[in-house]
Amino acid sequence: MSKKDLKEYIHHLSKEHLEDQILDLYTRFKEVKEFYDFAFNPKENKLMEECKFKISKEYFPVNGRKAKMRRSVAQGYIRHFKRLGVESSLIADIMLYNIEVAQTYTTELYIKQESFYKSMLKSFQEAVKYIRENGIEAEFKARLNRIVDESIDQRWMNREGFQKSYH
Repeated sequence: MSKKDLKEYIHHLSKEHLEDQILDLYTRFKEVKEFYDFAFNPKENKLMEECKFKISKEYFPVNGRKAKMRRSVAQGYIRHFKRLGVESSLIADIMLYNIEVAQTYTTELYIKQESFYKSMLKSFQEAVKYIRENGIEAEFKARLNRIVDESIDQRWMNREGFQKSYH
């Protein structure tokens, strides 16, 4: 069904039927429930703290297990927050936080896998692009510079990529 067809269908529904359909969607689909819950009660601080805790757990597990270091955890939250319509500066904060936690981890333990550094560079490039597209570079300039500087200080194999991506 196209968007045009959907608009036409909705236009012909009575208010009562439209309300029933929205309530049905709310009860059937987790994503719809999350959207409306967030739209009417945006507990952004709670969401951000939960997200940051899960990202940090990827590198510093609380129960002594081996760190998984999965970029996908942060990426999943970022996609989810974009769908919900979370403020762009909060999304950018999560994007940079993921890289900062990874850099904190690599100060303690050297990582040999080139794929780790590639994924961190990709995350950084996506963050820089997102920050610039949303016009919030001034707000994040210091953090972006610290990430670049840290990649140089730690002698990451792709540190030049970090420099080129930001400057």
